[in-house]
Amino acid sequence: MKRLDAQAYVDGVRSGDRSVLARAITLIESEQPAHAELAQEVLEALLPFTGGACRVGISGVPGAGKSTFIDALGTMLTAKSHRVAVLAVDPTSSVSGGSILGDKTRMAALANDPGAFIRPSPTSGTLGGVTRKTRETILLCEAAGFDVVLVETVGVGQSETIVAGMVDFFLVLMIAGAGDELQGIKRGILEVADMLAINKADGDNKARAIRAQASYQSALRLMRAGSVPPVVTCSALEKTGLEELWTLLMEAWNEQQGSGTLDSKRQAQQVQWMWDMVEDGLRRALRTDAELSGLLASLEAAVADGKATPSASAWRVLARFAERAEDVLKRG
Repeated sequence: MKRLDAQAYVDGVRSGDRSVLARAITLIESEQPAHAELAQEVLEALLPFTGGACRVGISGVPGAGKSTFIDALGTMLTAKSHRVAVLAVDPTSSVSGGSILGDKTRMAALANDPGAFIRPSPTSGTLGGVTRKTRETILLCEAAGFDVVLVETVGVGQSETIVAGMVDFFLVLMIAGAGDELQGIKRGILEVADMLAINKADGDNKARAIRAQASYQSALRLMRAGSVPPVVTCSALEKTGLEELWTLLMEAWNEQQGSGTLDSKRQAQQVQWMWDMVEDGLRRALRTDAELSGLLASLEAAVADGKATPSASAWRVLARFAERAEDVLKRG
């Protein structure tokens, strides 16, 4: 395959060429230093064409039907002439390091929709169930002309609320009929949720979904001071409640735009993104430095054996890292 330069990537993404978009995402996901430099050149050139999409994070308890829900919601939106990008974050295979759920097979209708683009990506062990490069992938999709970006997280614990720090609207899917309606509520997720949707509100489960809706509303009133996010019911299977859900979401998004809240929220997210990258880079530098990795190994053993405290060991690592950084600056 012919290697592309930065301008070819930019032109391909801007023209909506899906193959080039896919290659650009692969480029930014690459761990090779040469690719990282090219990726940043491409991203900087595309930055003026980003920011126009509604970014929605979708999380939920296991079994809530996230993929079926996204399939139904996405096809409803493309029918309204929206262009929808789905970033479906898969758990990482411990053997191959790749995605293991096969998102395109779980979203059959949307995968064949010309108005949609689905990109499954491995989490690569990243905290929060979201790939380290998801933020940059969002920007690429916006530059390619997608006006709705849906980020599906794997639903693997409280830490995945990190997705709320990269989207405009955070939707949490829940289910009813599982005994205690509050069972499995993850406080961290619900504290940042902008909406709860009780999925699978169909057939014999519809009445249970309505009861669960009331239970969640009560729980949120106790948990959240001030504004309480809406709780709705829907059925991805029967495609009911989706119009109402999207209308509420867009009303909230438009209100954020009009008040300036959206801009300030995104600005804060950008700054946090910078610090996340700084911290990630420092961790990588610590792990890949030959001398420091040896020190880390010995200190980890000492801490595990109770011969050294975690705090004192951490200070030793940081002090040595600072010394080495200062030596590099002096030589430079």
